Amino acid sequence: MKTDFTTELVTIIKSDTWVISILEAVRSLHLPDCWIGAGFVRNKIWDYKHNNKRTSLNDIDVIYFDKNDITKTRELALEEQLKTINPTVNWSVKNQARMHLRNGHSPYKNCYEAISYWPETATAIAVQLNTNNQIEFIAPHGLDDLFNLVVKPTPNFDLITYRNRVTNKGWKDTWNKLIIER
Repeated sequence: MKTDFTTELVTIIKSDTWVISILEAVRSLHLPDCWIGAGFVRNKIWDYKHNNKRTSLNDIDVIYFDKNDITKTRELALEEQLKTINPTVNWSVKNQARMHLRNGHSPYKNCYEAISYWPETATAIAVQLNTNNQIEFIAPHGLDDLFNLVVKPTPNFDLITYRNRVTNKGWKDTWNKLIIER
């Protein structure tokens, strides 16, 4: 039986004031098609499912889509803006309108398509706080793997790179219930 994890995701995100403060900081930039994804969402859910306190993040991945300015300079300026709002966070801001160049893909249409190329299905999820203070998310590969603690590659990602990444991340050391597909 397939479960709809939408309500659970929103409830977990809304229950964490720190997460909401991060979402508010990013929303204040007023960027087009702007989200926070990857470990920010994945780790939050895995921590919840393992009854862990918040695990530290290497960075917070902020993504947006703006064809009008695809310069790295713009991304760095946005990171600086976020640092003034919350200097305790290592911000990583990437315009997905340029990331196809780095990844050797055809141009992406939006953030939804861009994150469909991220390494794992459980990582390819992003959230935002809209102007009505509602949590919204994008998940091209769904939420099932994230909530069922399944780690597997997205169809668009290189399998060898995925395997190396999973080995290097050492996720099983922190979240021992994970089911990692090789």
